[in-house]
Amino acid sequence: MEDPNIAVDYEEGGRYYTADGVPTFKVSEDGTVDWPTFSGFRRYHAECHVCHGPDGEGSTYAPALKNSAVEMDYYDFVDTVTNGRKKVGAAENSVMPSFGTNPNVMCYLDDIYTYLKAHGSGAIGRGRPAKKEAKSETYTEMENDCMGG
Repeated sequence: MEDPNIAVDYEEGGRYYTADGVPTFKVSEDGTVDWPTFSGFRRYHAECHVCHGPDGEGSTYAPALKNSAVEMDYYDFVDTVTNGRKKVGAAENSVMPSFGTNPNVMCYLDDIYTYLKAHGSGAIGRGRPAKKEAKSETYTEMENDCMGG
C-alpha cells in the first residue's frame, strides 16, 4: 500500500496533492518528475543548499532536511521556513532564520517541500532530475502573481 502522505490523489494546475490536500510529487515510470518538484530542486539549490548541503544531508550547523519533508508535518515545515527556529542547549545550538519575506523561498515553498519529499522517500536520486513535465499555464500565472511579474 502506498504511503498516504505521499500518494497522489489529485492534480490541480500542474501540482499534485495527497487526499489531505498536501502538496506531493509525481514521478512517472520513465523518471519524469512533475514541474513543481523540478522547480523545487532548483530553488532548494539556490536558497537552502548553502546551509543544508547539496543532498539535504545537513552540515555542522544545519540539520538534514532530506527526510524532514517525509517525516515532518507539512504545516510544521511551512511554519519553520516562514518563521525560522532556534534550538539552543547544551547538546545543540542551531538557528534557522525566517524566510517569510523572501519571495524566492515563499513563492516556491511547496516546490521545495515536494522536492525534499521526493528525494527523502527515494523517488528521485541525487542531482538534477533528467526529465521534467512542462510548466503549466496555471503554474506560470501563480509564479508571476507571487513574484510580482
